[in-house]
Amino acid sequence: MTKKTGTIIALTGLAALTMHIINKVEFSLSTVNNALSSPNNKYYEWRFGKIRYTQMGSGSPVLLLHDLTAGSSSHEFSKIADELAKKHEVYTMDLLGYGLSDKPNITYTSYLYVQSIIDFIKNVIGEKTDILATGDSASIAVMCAHNDGEAVDRIVLINPQSLSRLNRIPSKRTKLLKLLIDTPVLGTFVYNMITTKGAFRKQFGEKYFYNPGMISEGILEAWREASHHPDHNAKYSYASYMGRYMNTNILHALKQVDHSIYIIYGTEKIDNQTTVDSYLSYNPSIEAFPISYTRQYPHLERSKAVLDQLAILL
Repeated sequence: MTKKTGTIIALTGLAALTMHIINKVEFSLSTVNNALSSPNNKYYEWRFGKIRYTQMGSGSPVLLLHDLTAGSSSHEFSKIADELAKKHEVYTMDLLGYGLSDKPNITYTSYLYVQSIIDFIKNVIGEKTDILATGDSASIAVMCAHNDGEAVDRIVLINPQSLSRLNRIPSKRTKLLKLLIDTPVLGTFVYNMITTKGAFRKQFGEKYFYNPGMISEGILEAWREASHHPDHNAKYSYASYMGRYMNTNILHALKQVDHSIYIIYGTEKIDNQTTVDSYLSYNPSIEAFPISYTRQYPHLERSKAVLDQLAILL
């Protein structure tokens, strides 16, 4: 072995060790505040792992499904769940791979989530259920209604993903990206850099909220913890998301379902009006309602305005 080769090996080992230490520190710091803890936490034993959920209130059941981006969890509904529970039996759910649910090393797909939600409705809720879904999980709600119309009643979609984005299938590039994130040390390091508190602050300021003054430390801590709990396994759902494995073409389902579907959307989210118009073009019976001065998460940014609208729809 030449001196140059030995130096390269030593530097490579040092870099790997440094990334490993940074990874350990990041996971420790991210989960220290227990931002997602709740005395109402329950667990549904599904065939691919335990799914964390909460149940509160009484009345017609409503299931709340969070977005699928990094850091997503049912904490997304922290400002509306209690109020909804005054008139409904409200269920929040951390989808497999998110929040406090199990995070097995598998490829997460839209079909996986459709099956888990239908099973949850049948085995836990036990009756036809309204679904409120946000962002990328909106397509899952539509597919649940299409695959099992008897399980789902009304559907409310908050800022659903654009139909053109949902139609994109995994490519060679996105498959390689998933493979990179799945790797033990380097992939975990890359994932940790994407899910720092500072990175989430930037995401909320640029994409999720219209008013940066509404971005609280509590929200940032919840997103950070959800993206790291309990350890590096939290990255596997994100790898599948970036690999486009959660995408699904819902055009046929959107045309076929005869459920009542409503869209609530933030007026300040880029290209949102185009997205809403495309949904209405495939299913003219859909009704859409704007929430002004909001972007991706109006139920966090202007919760009262969203609750007022939900009171009419549900």
